[in-house]
Amino acid sequence: MFKLVTLLKRRPGMTVKAFREYYESHHRRIGEKYLSGYAERYVRRYVQPVAGMAPPDHDVVMEIWFRDEAAFHKTMQRLAEPAIAEEIVLDEEKLFDRSAMVSFSVLEVESELG
Repeated sequence: MFKLVTLLKRRPGMTVKAFREYYESHHRRIGEKYLSGYAERYVRRYVQPVAGMAPPDHDVVMEIWFRDEAAFHKTMQRLAEPAIAEEIVLDEEKLFDRSAMVSFSVLEVESELG
């Protein structure tokens, strides 16, 4: 599996509640529309502050799993098609601080704790 992780921050002036509601009721559906048949999983992990710790810089960790890196690249080509890219960007501008977006892949290594 190949996993893309993106850290996302809500746009300035948007409440946490409004951010989560819009993401789940609208933006995720755009993701589902274009990821279906290409990605294996699409997950949003909303960040919750922990008392006594510094507040997080981002509001959500978005993860997309692909069968392999080739499937990831094929999906990215599709998402770059002008009409699709325009739809995604226009909606992102309603939701995210796009200047704070950070994306990367991860190699997961898990410990067995018994």
